[in-house]
Amino acid sequence: MRKKRSTYRISILAILTAIIVLQDFIPMLGNIPIGPLSLTTLHVTVIITAIVLGPVDGAIVGGVWGVLTWIRAFAFPSSPLAPLVFVNPLVSVFPRIMIGLVAGWTFMALFKLFKHSLSSMVIAAILGALTNTVLVLGFIYIFYHTPEVAKVYGVNVSNLFKALSAIFVTNGLAEMLMAAIIAPLIATPLRKVTQRQQAS
Repeated sequence: MRKKRSTYRISILAILTAIIVLQDFIPMLGNIPIGPLSLTTLHVTVIITAIVLGPVDGAIVGGVWGVLTWIRAFAFPSSPLAPLVFVNPLVSVFPRIMIGLVAGWTFMALFKLFKHSLSSMVIAAILGALTNTVLVLGFIYIFYHTPEVAKVYGVNVSNLFKALSAIFVTNGLAEMLMAAIIAPLIATPLRKVTQRQQAS
């Protein structure tokens, strides 16, 4: 029984990992270029993994995405900003791992308290997306408060904080809304199948 559950979990984890690799490499599927930025959809896959399989597996899939982001920053960047900031693992890898941990822990805690899966998923998805946005933009400001980065945003260094704040309001809120809608729609049936598989 335990071996069967472990095999099923590994299979689902492998599928979700493959999906995030495809999202990262297929143009317009995982990263939608908008000016110097890239509106991402990959965080939704990480959040779904965290909700269905738990925070550790969510962190694994998030870590895969982060490592791909880091490699792409050197080899074939997804935006003009990438080779300037995503070469730093604290910007490219760490926030992606934290998406899975925050979303997974949030869902587990809320579901345990309130026994309501949909609202728990929505809140977990929002916090997971928020984690990515805050950490990435925050680390960019902390480590890359430079004229080169400011130039990519079309501002001078003194206005970099305002530019990053504007991105939070636009891209950040859009990514949170996307996660809040899509993650529960996919995670709900997948979680039911997983629970039935584990019960059998």
